[in-house]
Amino acid sequence: MTHYPHPIIAREGWPFLAISIVLAIAATVWCAYWSIPVWIIALFVLQFFRDPPREIPQDAGAVLSPADGRVIKVERTQDVYGQREAILISVFMNVFNVHSNRSPVDGKIEQVQYFPGKFVNADLDKASLENERNAIVLTTRDQQTVTFVQVAGLIARRILCYVKAGDVLTRGQRYGFIRFGSRVDVYLPLDAAVRVSIGDKVSATTTILAVLAQNG
Repeated sequence: MTHYPHPIIAREGWPFLAISIVLAIAATVWCAYWSIPVWIIALFVLQFFRDPPREIPQDAGAVLSPADGRVIKVERTQDVYGQREAILISVFMNVFNVHSNRSPVDGKIEQVQYFPGKFVNADLDKASLENERNAIVLTTRDQQTVTFVQVAGLIARRILCYVKAGDVLTRGQRYGFIRFGSRVDVYLPLDAAVRVSIGDKVSATTTILAVLAQNG
């Protein structure tokens, strides 16, 4: 099991959680009845920034989900970041999902590309190419290309990515965070065996999205 240096609550959430709790306490002192909505907001902040450790499957070639959410797209398309045809699996996160992003595979980062953009509903097809987004192109140990893209949504206004080209990631490793609703697109080689379908609920790290073909 992977243990992060910040237990249970994502480090990105501590300022928001501290502010919401201080406001809730102040509201309680002023008027206990009217403090109820403020405490509800504080509880929402607490659940939004939860970041629990997860079991990491060790299946050969497994591509793990980089985020909690629901699969909204499985299709053959063009990976504009890796310059190739690929299978696209998109995972949509609502405001009640864990928003910590984890690496789907082991490998070396070849490129990190950030694109400013719009903030339309991340559930829409055009969000993949029009919204603010951050793309990571990675080469696995078997020299296969896997691209995963953090996409901002209607409410999300902040994509956080903590890695750079040349870094080596291990499957399940935490590499970023998206605040307040978004999606992650994963582009895989055409011979990858997809294990999920549109509508499936997935969990970051523990759900296997697909299995890469094994070379040799």
